[in-house]
This record gives sequence, C-alpha cells and structure tokens, in this order.
Amino acid sequence: MNGGKSKGLARALALSHDMLNAAEKGDLQSLASLDLTRMELLKSFRDGTKQVSAADQALLGQINEINDRAIGLLEHQRRSKGRDLDMAAVGRRAVAAYSGSRQQR
Repeated sequence: MNGGKSKGLARALALSHDMLNAAEKGDLQSLASLDLTRMELLKSFRDGTKQVSAADQALLGQINEINDRAIGLLEHQRRSKGRDLDMAAVGRRAVAAYSGSRQQR
C-alpha cells in the first residue's frame, strides 16, 4: 500500500523539478498549474499516511529543497523587475524634466 503513496511522492518530486525549470524560465502559468497538481499529490499523501518512512522523508526533503530554490528564483526575478521599473520611472522623470527645460529656451 505504501508503494502507491511513494509513487505519488516520486511524481511530486518530478513535478517539483518541472516547477524549478518553469521558475528559471519565468513561466508563471505553467508554474501555477504544476504547483496545483503537486499540491494534490502531497495532500493525498498526507491524508493517507499515518507514519512517514525514512525514504518518504527523504523525498519530502528533496521536494522542500527544490521548492525553496524555485521560490528564490522567483523572488530574484521579482526584485529584478522592480529595479527595472524603478529605472524606467527615473528615466521618464529625466525626460520630462529635460523636455520642460528645452521648451522654455
């Protein structure tokens, strides 16, 4: 019986790798879909398991590690986009300031 549960965790681990790849590409739509499927597998495992084996604990640890890496990548991308938006705003203000001074001459 535990074999089916372990297969579910192995599938969740594979989905975690797919999620990491999607995060690296910035593919948020695929990432959300993969996360939903993975969450269903993890909930099924949780609901059907009374005691977690050492092998399953290792799989859960790997899933957690990959999840942390994906979150880190997304956070880095979010901060990068924020910096880009800040720089664009600075550029717009500079253009607006320069345009105003050119017209006054």
